[in-house]
Amino acid sequence: MSNKSACFTGHRDITTEKVPVIRKKLREVLVSLIEEGYTSFYNGGAIGYDLLAAEEVLKLKEAFPHIRLRIIVPCAGQTRGWSEENIIRYERVKAFADEVKCLSSVYYNGCMQVRNRYMVDNSELVIAYLERATGGSAGTVRYARQQGKEIVNVFDMI
Repeated sequence: MSNKSACFTGHRDITTEKVPVIRKKLREVLVSLIEEGYTSFYNGGAIGYDLLAAEEVLKLKEAFPHIRLRIIVPCAGQTRGWSEENIIRYERVKAFADEVKCLSSVYYNGCMQVRNRYMVDNSELVIAYLERATGGSAGTVRYARQQGKEIVNVFDMI
């Protein structure tokens, strides 16, 4: 069995109605990738798609205990300004992750992009949820393409 790595990038603002459909399709993608030998999943721990994807990886660990969730935090204090609900979800995901790595002790302009590039650089494939070609996730997908990484966009499957 190989040990391939994938990472997630996607929008923070996902409407509540879309969440069940995204979860279902993402789970199908993840099971297929795990069966292809993907064992390590890098996640930025951001609100929206990141937390949703991290929760799905953790659920799949029950059936596939060999897979690993690696949370890559851009900076300490990432949750400043978040709702209590999202902070609770984030802390739960971190508590059950196999690795939590914080890239900077302080916030600085560009730290999110550094985090995203770190995840892409350590992955063979990017599992995106990209509805539009603007914003940080679109930039991450462009960077991944430049690096020759495979992209799977869950949005295109819905």
